[in-house]
Amino acid sequence: MPQVKFLPHEKFCPNGLVVEVPPGTNILELAHEHHIEMESACGGVCACTTCHCVVRQGFGSLEGADEMEEDMLDKAWGLEAQSRLACQIKVGNEDLTIEIPKYSLNHAAEAPH
Repeated sequence: MPQVKFLPHEKFCPNGLVVEVPPGTNILELAHEHHIEMESACGGVCACTTCHCVVRQGFGSLEGADEMEEDMLDKAWGLEAQSRLACQIKVGNEDLTIEIPKYSLNHAAEAPH
């Protein structure tokens, strides 16, 4: 089975995570299952960019982004050539290394009152 490695992120997974998963596993769901609370303001339906991530290893093994995801990615902060929305990534047959950017555009989040 392929391994998914989440690189350390100060807020969401300070120690990082490496886990073996079956092909077809959704990255956003995987993160949440392992208590990596990546933002997903739209609930993971490709309607925002809060789950933007960068695939540092294994990008070529993924199915390409569809037009809807590409349109959303155009709005992401810190967009890179290997950027994807975690809600749209399904693990293929190769290992993946995922980096969660330091910042995201999250207009739905508000400071506590």
